[in-house]
Amino acid sequence: MASSRIVIAGPATWNHLIKMDHLPEPVPHTQFAQSAWHTVGGTSAGKALHLAGLAADVELWTSLDEDTDGTRVKSLLETAGVHVQVIPSKDTERHVNLMAGGSRVSVYVSTVSAPTAASVAALCEAVMGARVAVIDLSVVGQHLLDLLPVEHPPLWMDLHDYDGSSTFHEPFLSRASTVFMNDDGTDDPWTLMKSCLERGPQLAVCTLGAKGAIALEADGTRHQVAAAPATIVDTNGAGDAFMAGFLAATLNGNDVQEALSAAAHQATEALKTRHLHPVLAELWQPID
Repeated sequence: MASSRIVIAGPATWNHLIKMDHLPEPVPHTQFAQSAWHTVGGTSAGKALHLAGLAADVELWTSLDEDTDGTRVKSLLETAGVHVQVIPSKDTERHVNLMAGGSRVSVYVSTVSAPTAASVAALCEAVMGARVAVIDLSVVGQHLLDLLPVEHPPLWMDLHDYDGSSTFHEPFLSRASTVFMNDDGTDDPWTLMKSCLERGPQLAVCTLGAKGAIALEADGTRHQVAAAPATIVDTNGAGDAFMAGFLAATLNGNDVQEALSAAAHQATEALKTRHLHPVLAELWQPID
């Protein structure tokens, strides 16, 4: 029997989010926060949470330490329905995010250590046994792509604010069957998506924020969807929710246009909460 499991490889973090009326100027001064809270972060954690919320069989491979924050991240994700496979790290990744007016400054307080060869080999085996794998931009992802054989299950990649020329993104792009990105790195998303498809993927999807999203198939077919109506509490993680919704709909047999609509709806789940997914508000009481 073919596997139904979705394997995701990439970051899960512990974040301190601080909302301000404006971002700090680069001079010594005192500034007061409007609100602050702690929660699970990381692009891979966001995708895994939304897929689990859609009843998908999802397994997240992520680097964590056995410290307080790493244990907390793992526990919250597992309670939310995500199968977590820990890649041992000497530290858990931690961020402090300063947010104001839709802009964000992320301070990396700690980062993960490089994965061992044994961990990468185990991840490679899991990917080879999956129905589809999402390989997020990360050191773990880089090591995995070096080890994966030529023939492998479909790989979905999230290029985020790719500008069309970043060398770091190239190994992820060239091995992908489907790529996602946002329009932050380009003024011409259609041309950017076309250039991506020329390097191997069969489908490219670009989110446009409040303007919705577009998709381009390898045969040149274009698709577009408007953003779904939403009450916006926080925009963090909306792109990950969108990708998760699109992936779940695709695996359920929907075509590209139908998957775009499902993805736009799923993005509203992230927009209506200060967390990556509303379930975290039920599991963790943020520090205000």
